Amino acid sequence: MLPSSQAENHSANHSTKLSHDVAGSEFLAFTLGKEEYGIDILKVQEIRGYEAVTRIANAPVFVKGVINLRGIIVPVVDMRIKFDLGTPTYDQFTVVIILNINSRIVGMVVDSVSDVTTLTTEQIKPPPEMDTTFNSDYLIGLGTIEERMLILVDIDKLMTSPDMGLVDHQIN
Repeated sequence: MLPSSQAENHSANHSTKLSHDVAGSEFLAFTLGKEEYGIDILKVQEIRGYEAVTRIANAPVFVKGVINLRGIIVPVVDMRIKFDLGTPTYDQFTVVIILNINSRIVGMVVDSVSDVTTLTTEQIKPPPEMDTTFNSDYLIGLGTIEERMLILVDIDKLMTSPDMGLVDHQIN
């Protein structure tokens, strides 16, 4: 927990960053378990129904396998397994969000997709500082829309993280 003056500075710095990075941005809202998440809509190439994948030997358990998407072999990650949200079930609502991350195509399995939402600076709050299984480095913040709350994920950082091993790190 930060002392109140440091917490205020952290919040102010985060708000300033948010106003430049994501304010007025559109987010694709999706569910994992009982929570609703949001990712930058500009990273989404398409949304597909879940289909059988080809399993790859020795891949991490959260990598379901690969699919052939119009001639491109696409790794598919089940985010419910990655975030340890219980045993996933695959039904008519399960979808694969096809992402374009650093010019690499990756599929992300989620429970369902709900809508695309535009958030203003006032609607985006900094993420709380706490120890969780979900690394807060991958959080942009929390988006509030009336009674709804979206956990805003920095999908670039998440998919390029070393533990995912899916996308090469960008060289600066």
